[in-house]
Amino acid sequence: MKGFLGFIAIAVFVPSTWAQFSACDLNQDGSVNVVDVQLATNMTLGLTSCTADVYGSDVCNVIVIQRVTNAALGGSCVTGTSAVSHSVTLSWLASSTTGVTGYNVYRGTTTGGPYTKVTTSAVTGLGYTDTNVTAGQTYYYVATAVEGSSESAYSNQATAVIPTP
Repeated sequence: MKGFLGFIAIAVFVPSTWAQFSACDLNQDGSVNVVDVQLATNMTLGLTSCTADVYGSDVCNVIVIQRVTNAALGGSCVTGTSAVSHSVTLSWLASSTTGVTGYNVYRGTTTGGPYTKVTTSAVTGLGYTDTNVTAGQTYYYVATAVEGSSESAYSNQATAVIPTP
């Protein structure tokens, strides 16, 4: 099946509690955006003094960057260190092949496979969230386009590194 296009994976935190005020607005301009993501990155790299209070007072790490990124993409700003559960949100471009009715998502723990199907039926949209992931694990994802009873070859592989905790 020709025409299956790109595949992108993004690790995303799904918290059990949500902050009422946005600690992710690191420059305090009233909006969480790419400027705050860059500031979180600079703070984590030590290029700017760490003043964040997202994961803990004056703690700057990859978790802070991810939480600020999630908030900048329209999610809530998650704060604190307790009970963070993880998930992986995958998205892809539609296949250009006519007759595609959905997509199957596969996951492996070794680059290049083998992969195990994680969707119980074909996904009709252009995204899927895998909530059955483990902290500290790296996962490799591929997708296939479904047309009738046949599937395309695997898409390009996407990698998701689940942070700890």
